[in-house]
Amino acid sequence: MSIFEPSRSPWTGRMLSIVRIVAGLVFVVTGTMKLFGFPPFPAQVPAMPVVPPMWEFHLAGILETYLGAAFTLGFLTRPIAFVLAGEMAVAYFQVSFPMSFWPTANWGTSAILYCFLFLYFMLAGAGPWSVDAIIAGRKAVTRID
Repeated sequence: MSIFEPSRSPWTGRMLSIVRIVAGLVFVVTGTMKLFGFPPFPAQVPAMPVVPPMWEFHLAGILETYLGAAFTLGFLTRPIAFVLAGEMAVAYFQVSFPMSFWPTANWGTSAILYCFLFLYFMLAGAGPWSVDAIIAGRKAVTRID
């Protein structure tokens, strides 16, 4: 086996599921911080030149908490990942980008990484350890002719 060949290991799909679960759990925590104040905000929050309206902040918390939970479980992963990628793109360009072009200087690194992570899951799917895989398995069983 060459290092340049795709892996045939069963762990490839499993790691896709593990990455989804870990990223989803961390993403949910960002939503609960916005919605419920738990965990508490960091002591040093950067000053934003444009502060989004409170309803946008609340909407972001709802998306991150509830769609993040569904993403973590692997339920409707592709459409949810599409919505969350869009949310992260809006967050970056609305909040971070006006501060600076560079993501490391404008606190936008996580928004960019989440945006592209969600775009990847939109194309790759949830992996074998997911509600989507359970649903797909049941549909495959019921389609036997």
